[in-house]
Amino acid sequence: MKILVKKGNLAEAKSQAIILTFFEDQKKLAGAALQIDQKSGGLISELIKNRDFEAKQSQVSVIYTRDLLPAKRIALLGLGKSAEADLDKIRGAFAKVMQHLRSINIKEAATSIDWKLIAETKEKIVQAVVEGALLGLYQYNPYKTVGREDIKEMEQLNIICEGKDFNLIEKEVKKTQIITGAVCFVRDLVSAPSNEMTPSILAKKAQGIGRKKGITCKVLDKARMKELGMNSFLSVASGSNEEPKFIILEYSGAKKSEAPIVLVGKGLTFDSGGISIKPADKMDEMKTDMSGGAAVMGAVMAASNLQLPLNIVGLIPATENMLGGTAYRPGDILKSYSGKTIEVINTDAEGRLILADALSYASKYKPAAIIDVATLTGACIVALGDDVIGMLGTDDKLKSEINRAAKATGELVWELPLWESYSELIKSDIADYKNSGGRAAGTITAAAFLSKFVGDFPWVHLDIAGPAWRAKDITYIPKGASGVTVRLLVEFLRNRVKK
Repeated sequence: MKILVKKGNLAEAKSQAIILTFFEDQKKLAGAALQIDQKSGGLISELIKNRDFEAKQSQVSVIYTRDLLPAKRIALLGLGKSAEADLDKIRGAFAKVMQHLRSINIKEAATSIDWKLIAETKEKIVQAVVEGALLGLYQYNPYKTVGREDIKEMEQLNIICEGKDFNLIEKEVKKTQIITGAVCFVRDLVSAPSNEMTPSILAKKAQGIGRKKGITCKVLDKARMKELGMNSFLSVASGSNEEPKFIILEYSGAKKSEAPIVLVGKGLTFDSGGISIKPADKMDEMKTDMSGGAAVMGAVMAASNLQLPLNIVGLIPATENMLGGTAYRPGDILKSYSGKTIEVINTDAEGRLILADALSYASKYKPAAIIDVATLTGACIVALGDDVIGMLGTDDKLKSEINRAAKATGELVWELPLWESYSELIKSDIADYKNSGGRAAGTITAAAFLSKFVGDFPWVHLDIAGPAWRAKDITYIPKGASGVTVRLLVEFLRNRVKK
């Protein structure tokens, strides 16, 4: 959908529907709502007086203007109680109204932005409105053939504003479209079935990103990884006929001398669990085990399109985890890229094995920070549920930066402890470490394992096992792949620029 910024007055806008926002505890009409109500002969005030519209959070009511206005319809959008309003509720509300308008076959709508919605900067309010509208309208349907002609799409949203705010709104709309475009790109990657999103195909998608300004893409093949000693990664790949790929995206937006931020993403394009095979129930969702890798690709792409003055490296170890005669086994000893040895306890604890080599490789860049993103543990869902990202790490300042970005984007994180005592649970009797510490503190011991491969660089681990895939529609996240952490990472990077 296109979003255009136009100078003018919403009451005079010719549109299939104009969108007006209201608070539940709003005492009287003001601004555009008052003007439109007067021009329409009190249509809005009548609806509110009769309690047909109470402005509950994300409540939508559509009324026809009876040719009293240039617009054919007025869509009233509730934002709940004013004291409880925040950026995420604005996103959710605009997702809801756009979805409703699409459902009644409206192609184009118009709105204006009330700067008094919440105590936030104008830029943040514009961003929330645009994110809600675009992310809420996302649909994944490339494989639908039956009834395809019935699929409805919104084509355009016009933001009507006074001249003095035009440049600010237009600038922020363009930036937000870049960010939401990256989120939808990631949702497409994660939603694709595993036969259509192999490591090789994922690498080709990354090479497409590498054609953007300031980005280079290198893809290491199996032979090169063998030369480098990435045996932990290659062991996971050993049971699959699909060739593993180690994807390296490098974005140069600053001086060469400036240390880069390295983003590492788990890229399991399908995870059967290997010999420690998963239950059949929901195994189809294991196509999503590359959500972290996809998010890293999206964040690097967005950083380039936003022309952020930073150096950023994206590392995505991509493979399948399959079982067969050549698959690695419980009890195997692996020598990792770092030289440290790993005893395999469970072949379904494979994500940390591919990340171990990628995190060790990250140290060659002498990074300012390392952040890894992974659908790593089911234990994180047990601990935090489906909505929250587990955060662990070695650097309090970096964790604070991530938390600040999370609060702004609504992609919330919760820190779990990473005390040294947890490392006792991953010590092996016959190797340096074992790849599973058992059921107790599963998310923490997985992070403790990863911490052994990051060196002395500031590091944060984000476990997105819960929010990467949604079983039902949630405000501006339609059922399916969420694209989680793209907005969080971009916000973190933009904050770094401001510093």
